[in-house]
Amino acid sequence: MTAAREVELEGHIIDSGMMGAAMGIIMDLGGSFDVEEFRIGRHENEESYARLLVEAEDEETLQSIVHELHQNGANPSDPKDATLQQAPKDKVVPYGFYSTTNHPTEVRIDGEWIAVDDIEMDCAVIVEGVDDEDGPRAYTEVLSGVEEGDLIVTGETGIRVSPPERPRDREGAFGFMQGGVSSERPSESTIRQVGDAISETKREGGDVLAVCGPALIHSGAREDLARLVREGFIDMLSIGNGFAVHDLERDLYGTSLGMDTESLDHPRKGHKHHIYTISEIIREGGIEAAVESGTVESGVMYECVENDVPFVVAGSIRDDGPLPDTITDSIEAQEAIREQAHEADLVLMLSTLLHSVAVGNCLPSTTRTVCVDINPATVTQLLDRGSDQAVGMVTDIGTFVPILADHLLDEG
Repeated sequence: MTAAREVELEGHIIDSGMMGAAMGIIMDLGGSFDVEEFRIGRHENEESYARLLVEAEDEETLQSIVHELHQNGANPSDPKDATLQQAPKDKVVPYGFYSTTNHPTEVRIDGEWIAVDDIEMDCAVIVEGVDDEDGPRAYTEVLSGVEEGDLIVTGETGIRVSPPERPRDREGAFGFMQGGVSSERPSESTIRQVGDAISETKREGGDVLAVCGPALIHSGAREDLARLVREGFIDMLSIGNGFAVHDLERDLYGTSLGMDTESLDHPRKGHKHHIYTISEIIREGGIEAAVESGTVESGVMYECVENDVPFVVAGSIRDDGPLPDTITDSIEAQEAIREQAHEADLVLMLSTLLHSVAVGNCLPSTTRTVCVDINPATVTQLLDRGSDQAVGMVTDIGTFVPILADHLLDEG
């Protein structure tokens, strides 16, 4: 006996590849389909619509197909209210809980669709205030934040996902952000397009988050990133202990991890400089205190302090020191990163694999993201983790940042 269910797709489902992806999912998972209705948008701003009858040999197979379709924006044509179950204890979700994507999501409560706040991937959806006069609210919560008794969405019913669609035109500052990963595009023209996207974000009152790895300092791009912070093009900074130490070492000793970034020489005892730097910042009481005392007089961290640009320094198991500003509790660091990510309108991920993936996990798919690294695997891994909205550029970060800064500051 076969099982069947109708699903719908709406929007620019042809241009974005959503229609083809849905058909592929059904066939790959052992199902079949009939197209019951198909309306094609014939003008640039006209959307398309398709209704498919999906069939499978049994209910279990059908459920697996519908689940995958749902993650890609195909929703049941006969929506019902979402199923809510209480969390049995702290940090424990009910069996069959709905694990979120990073796409805009709504849940159906008492016949009304409610947007899920702070959407990000791999979270539970909690609903509260079902009986309140103001109506219910839905929001995401990571596993560590789930509390006993929370009402959590389970199953697949009453959930609507809307993946971002590829626009039909490629005009405007963000038109270039549709090309995936490439090392073959003309670098300077692409960097100028990134600069235009930053300028447009700032003109619209948006915030730019820079996620930076220590290679940026080591490659000699420190002064140019500092200029971007000073001139207001970077609103938030998300880094690790290594980036901050390299930046501060460059100010105190003229080296980055013991190497002179201009002459590429290794001064005698230069290998001790990063430890000396950590010791001096600890002696001062932290980065801000070191800037205020005049001990630190230049660099990215200096400009952040001087221009009230907030920064999150997340620690790791391999850190030396660490600096007093480094958040060593991983859950606390996640929450600080998450707060920044939810405020960002454009994210620059600059030569850091693990930090880019960590921040990418917290971003909704509607947040424009540019990932730059000399290693194409960094960009590919970010995309594979689910950050489909990211555009990747494979190039040397020591080339990218200076050209970007020159373009933005000359334009200004």
